Amino acid sequence: MVRLSKIYTRTGDDGTTGLVDGSRLPKHAIRMKAVGAVDEANSALGLAALSLEGETAADLYRIQNDLFDLGADLATPGDDFEPSEMVLRMVPTQTEWLEKRIDALNAGLEPLKNFILPGGSEAAARLHVARAAARRAERAISALAEFQPVNPAALTYINRLSDLLFVMARAANSGGTGDVLWQPGANR
Repeated sequence: MVRLSKIYTRTGDDGTTGLVDGSRLPKHAIRMKAVGAVDEANSALGLAALSLEGETAADLYRIQNDLFDLGADLATPGDDFEPSEMVLRMVPTQTEWLEKRIDALNAGLEPLKNFILPGGSEAAARLHVARAAARRAERAISALAEFQPVNPAALTYINRLSDLLFVMARAANSGGTGDVLWQPGANR
């Protein structure tokens, strides 16, 4: 259990931050950019949840918890991705849950016949902002993986999350009937 009795520690005043293993990195390090991008996506989910209720809002709160797990995973360097009592790692069952939610929500949507613009209702627009933030986090994690080991389950999870947020946004637009369709070249 994490216990924070003091919010500031002054240990980061030199421009570094601590990782789970006790090592320190510059706050601008590629690993910290990935952790920060996940935090931004998590914050966007919190904002989106304010426009929703019921099962979708509950789903977002569950995902927010998973994103804290993802941040902890990314803040734990190394190439052993097995979770343990002392090491928090993303696991495939977290992505499997996302896939089940995608399938369930998508079953009730109008089929896509065109690309859609990120908008429609306020709830859908907020979900699209969260989706874009999740995509940014995915790019940051992918960039990290190019140079350092990254848990494959973490990459899979963040990729699938943006898919779920897209489907949630369509569901928030009256099951897709309120989607704003892209009209290629409409303003030429």
